[in-house]
Amino acid sequence: MQRKRPKHLNLIEIKQPLAAVVSILHRVSGVLLFFPGIPILLCSLQTAMDSPQSYIEFQSFLASPLIKGSLMLAMWFFLHHFCAGIRHLAMDLHYGVALEQSRMSGKLVLVTGIVLTILIGVKLW
Repeated sequence: MQRKRPKHLNLIEIKQPLAAVVSILHRVSGVLLFFPGIPILLCSLQTAMDSPQSYIEFQSFLASPLIKGSLMLAMWFFLHHFCAGIRHLAMDLHYGVALEQSRMSGKLVLVTGIVLTILIGVKLW
């Protein structure tokens, strides 16, 4: 009996391997760091450097829990992108390309990004 193949694949329902999830998160984090991240960072720096009064206002703005949470999310984007980039560079040099090594490095990237984000968050919060 021949199975009917789906005409339209639902990419949300397909279970992706860990390496694919890490790669997709690497791309998404890079886009989010570049497009909204850079303009927000530059605007924030300009605001903080306008005058001593604007610097004090900017510090009080950063004290909000919602803003701190947003900054922690941005920190995770950066740290995940950084760790996954190192992983991709190592794989380009043919290190860790075997299936088991690839799975382990994917897990390591996810855990390292989360742990570093938590450590930095504890230090900064």
